[in-house]
Amino acid sequence: MRIVRASDQAFLVVFDDGISAAGTAAVRRFLASLGERPVPGQIDLHPAYGSVLVRFDAVAAEPDDVLGAIERLATTGPPAAAPRWITIPVRYGGDEGPDLEHVAQASGLSETDVIDLHAGAAYEVAFLGFSPGFPYLLGLPPVLATPRLATPRRRIPAGSVAIGGTQAGVYPIATAGGWNVIGRTDVKLFDPAAAEPATLRPGDRVRFVPVS
Repeated sequence: MRIVRASDQAFLVVFDDGISAAGTAAVRRFLASLGERPVPGQIDLHPAYGSVLVRFDAVAAEPDDVLGAIERLATTGPPAAAPRWITIPVRYGGDEGPDLEHVAQASGLSETDVIDLHAGAAYEVAFLGFSPGFPYLLGLPPVLATPRLATPRRRIPAGSVAIGGTQAGVYPIATAGGWNVIGRTDVKLFDPAAAEPATLRPGDRVRFVPVS
């Protein structure tokens, strides 16, 4: 673990420079600690796969005090809670999964094999980002890793299930995007009017279920 001064009001706490289950677990423990014991002047937190950007009020808190609190909390943390399991039904292929054929060709598999592998894996929500409620998912079978589209689409419908490189995800709202869309779900992953707007949380486990 290392701590980098990112600005006059932010520290970047890095647990892993890559993408790993251990890195995301460390991030979740650190976030839980910050939730229970915020550092001096804490404003907000920006988690990623293996790091957390901690922003603080530089007028209300001394940087050295913030750094000391971060150092203490980053090396301890509450035990991980039992994960929630979320099932997401998906209609694969056709108009709702226009890139399924491309993923199949890139992997050397049939479209049926791609669906079976994608739906047969267990995923973990590493963090939410890009757009409100967008889950970055660990657990994509390596054979399904497919480069992003050379030209992003201007609009991808809400609920689109997609692959971008070694990552899997679901677009909660209609937005531009460059991932390979292989299906769509009717599950609403973001509702700004809800008490908890994002359906998924970091640490949740996700399974996709093919439906017609």
